Amino acid sequence: MPEKDIYFHVGLGKVASTYLQHEFFPKLQSIAYIPTNRYRKVQQILSDSGPGKYLVSREFDRQLEKEVTRFCATYPDAKIIVIFRKHSSWIASQYRRYAKNGFHWGFEKFMDFENDQGHWKQKDLLFYPKLELIERCSTQKPLVLFHDDLKKESWAFLQQIADFTGTSFDQQEVSLDKVHTSYSEKQLKVVQAFCRRFKKQLPRAYHNKVLHWLLYRPWWALFHLVMYAAILIPDQWISQAPLISKEKLDEIDQRYASDWKRVREYAAKLK
Repeated sequence: MPEKDIYFHVGLGKVASTYLQHEFFPKLQSIAYIPTNRYRKVQQILSDSGPGKYLVSREFDRQLEKEVTRFCATYPDAKIIVIFRKHSSWIASQYRRYAKNGFHWGFEKFMDFENDQGHWKQKDLLFYPKLELIERCSTQKPLVLFHDDLKKESWAFLQQIADFTGTSFDQQEVSLDKVHTSYSEKQLKVVQAFCRRFKKQLPRAYHNKVLHWLLYRPWWALFHLVMYAAILIPDQWISQAPLISKEKLDEIDQRYASDWKRVREYAAKLK
């Protein structure tokens, strides 16, 4: 074993990363876990640490390429863990996350498949290039997992991570309950209506912790209060149209079908 045996969980976001970071990774035995809130100082932490086995976790979406390149420039032998979710389900979950945090425009402004002028770009939904980048940056083969498998066969999914990292865990210490509860479409529609009226620009998140708490967190807290209050609003006052139509979701899966097929085939070859 090398002096430092490093495992790097890179996400993606919205694929149960928060659950893994809070409920599973800290329960793995015989490995030092460096959580997401210490990621900014991870290279200093690893540099100051002695020989051993380390698990670093920090989920990425559009930042994956930049962060994997940066991390592997220092630790090229890092073994990467990456989790994918079917394109339509993944981007729908991303849109819901943005809606919860003040994005009040329709889905066509989030993902524009006509002119590619949306908040997210079409290339952001391509998964296979992320695997190609991991291949270029790391000398080690990654562990590629799928979000649906965590829901269908939870213990087998978690065991794959334990096997990959050469660790173990006690099932009695691990809960399979979600860490975060999802908000309903009704709640998201209400907060979007609120933002169209009172907060037309997205609140900016700040890297500086003081500015973040002073300027961003109050908006974040207000949006959550609005969503809780939305429960009291009669259903008939709310549009029954879905946030994203089924036709649009089906179109997304068709558009990215070849990308999904390549990712599944890549993962199968690793077994």
